[in-house]
Amino acid sequence: MEVSGLTWTLTTLFVVGMLLFDFLFHARRPHTPGIRESALWSALYVAIALSFGLFVLATWGGHAATQFYAGYITELSLSVDNLFVFLIIMASFKVPRQSQQEVLLFGIVVSLIFRSALIFVGAGLINAFAWVFYIFGVILLVTAGSTLKEALSDEEEESENFFVRLVRRVFHTSDTYDGNKLFTVVDGRRALTPMLLVMVAIGGTDVLFALDSIPAIFGLTQEVFLVFTAVVFSLMGLKQLYFLIDGLLDRLIYLSYGLAGILGFIAVKLILHALHENNLPFINDGEPVRVVEITTQMSLVVIVGVLAVTIASSLLSPRGRAMAIIRATEDLAERYLALPAEAPVEERTKINNQLAGKLGKMPQIPDHLKSELIENEQHYRDLVRRAHGEHEQYMAQEARRSR
Repeated sequence: MEVSGLTWTLTTLFVVGMLLFDFLFHARRPHTPGIRESALWSALYVAIALSFGLFVLATWGGHAATQFYAGYITELSLSVDNLFVFLIIMASFKVPRQSQQEVLLFGIVVSLIFRSALIFVGAGLINAFAWVFYIFGVILLVTAGSTLKEALSDEEEESENFFVRLVRRVFHTSDTYDGNKLFTVVDGRRALTPMLLVMVAIGGTDVLFALDSIPAIFGLTQEVFLVFTAVVFSLMGLKQLYFLIDGLLDRLIYLSYGLAGILGFIAVKLILHALHENNLPFINDGEPVRVVEITTQMSLVVIVGVLAVTIASSLLSPRGRAMAIIRATEDLAERYLALPAEAPVEERTKINNQLAGKLGKMPQIPDHLKSELIENEQHYRDLVRRAHGEHEQYMAQEARRSR
């Protein structure tokens, strides 16, 4: 597969242009994207990726297009799993919702930098040493096992990773936000704000994600251009996808199981390919081993099939529906309590009505699921009670003022 320098240049300029557009027209206007806005932009980014696949089909043929689509779907599914961790990090740092776009855009740029570097390093290793496929296969097997272990564990992800703890230890930090500023002044001293700390946490996490992501896509294609574009397009719409499926993430309770299966499948594919290209002297006297190789078409079918079953099982399960209701009530209560004093009555009423609707569905949840999914029942009840009480108090004040 020959890719001209002009194609590389135009592709890179397009990616940089999209990032600049995203930064200038979205992240620099802090706001909370609605469902409609997020859906439109998510659909646009998916359409761009699918159209690029058609360009690959017309230029390099069906085999290359299948490799691109398989890589894109795999990387996109891994990126959605990464959103779970981003969600935990931003919740733990209490990032204002209107500032989350900027944090996510930073995370995407850092991901692009680290993954692009690893792509070219990985490609160089593959071209020089065929046995690298064995290493990639083992990495993915370990990652699949780790993903499955986390899915079976009830432990929370740690938001303050090594990078954040190091920054806190070395620098003076603030506990409060100062708009979108990265630095502020506390007691006459320059200090790092939580906005910078959360970006450090996201960036540090991106480094670990890249180590999992790149071996996975090299298991589907070794064409550097296809690897690079599949990774780029999977990340480009991630910010909009975050706001679109924010409430859906909690319902995808079996996604980690599906991803563990996909990573394990690709690991087997990599090891079989390594055996087919074998030149290690202690394996079959350095000769290639005759094994069945998994085709790219088969990989695409397996990946799409596993994701479809995983998503359908999650959305249709009683546990998934129960978790969606519980998380929605918590989110709506927190959103109401975070409203500024000057928030209009319409916005307050809308959130309160949505909260009442979700609370009306709570009796449908079996008691054993409530006790299992509500981490702190007293905190949960207090949160809902405070939101309801503040709304009642606000409406009473409005009624007295209107007399």
